[in-house]
Amino acid sequence: MQSQATMKREAFKRRQRRVRAKVRGTADRPRLHVFRSLRHISVQLIDDDASKTLAAASDREVALRQAQGQKTAVALKVGELIAQKAKGAGISKVVFDRTGNRYHGRVKALADGARAGGLQF
Repeated sequence: MQSQATMKREAFKRRQRRVRAKVRGTADRPRLHVFRSLRHISVQLIDDDASKTLAAASDREVALRQAQGQKTAVALKVGELIAQKAKGAGISKVVFDRTGNRYHGRVKALADGARAGGLQF
C-alpha cells in the first residue's frame, strides 16, 4: 500500500506530464512556467525552441522581498512583475504552464496579476 505522500506526488507528476504534453513555448509566444513551493513562488518565460529563459521573476527579488501579507497577495505582485519584465522584452502573449499545480490559490493569483499587467494567455 502506498503512503498518502507518494500518491500525492504521483498525482502531481501525472498532471505535470499532461500539461507539458500540450504546452510548448516559442519565441513569439513563450511558456510562462510557474514554480510553487510551500514558502515561495517563482515564474519564468521560456522559449522552448531555443531552450532559453527570456525573463524571470520571484518573490525573493529585492523589489518584492519586503512585501508583506499573505502568500496569495505576494503571488499577485510576482505576476505583475513578470508582466512588466515581459513588456520590457517585447512580449505580450504567453502560454501558461502551471506545472502540475492546480489552477487555484497562489497559481491563480499569479495568473491574474500577469493578466492585469497586460499579458495575454
